[in-house]
Amino acid sequence: MSALPVYRWHLAPDGLATRRQLRALGLRPGGQEVAAQLERPRRRRGPLVAYLYRVDLAVPVRPMTPARRAALERANAARRMCPSCRRDAGYVIPAALGCCVPCAYPDPRGSEGSTL
Repeated sequence: MSALPVYRWHLAPDGLATRRQLRALGLRPGGQEVAAQLERPRRRRGPLVAYLYRVDLAVPVRPMTPARRAALERANAARRMCPSCRRDAGYVIPAALGCCVPCAYPDPRGSEGSTL
């Protein structure tokens, strides 16, 4: 196996794209191997790395079926459900908290507390 070609940021040749760029074109890698690597240098840390795929070998994104849409809606609803109070928080529960913000930081004055 040979080493991947490495290109600097904004200097990749035409015909190669990242996953996000492929998705914007309505494509996906489709099982192909990574064709090259893109590196963006940073001052005090290692470079940011993005993998590049060949656009000519990319395949169209699979269409969203009603069953997949329903499964995605159920998964997103489960991410919004607080395990402590069992209410829909209206936002995705932060993993660092593990529950909704009111359950994680209860108001010590109670719900009738002053706002001053």
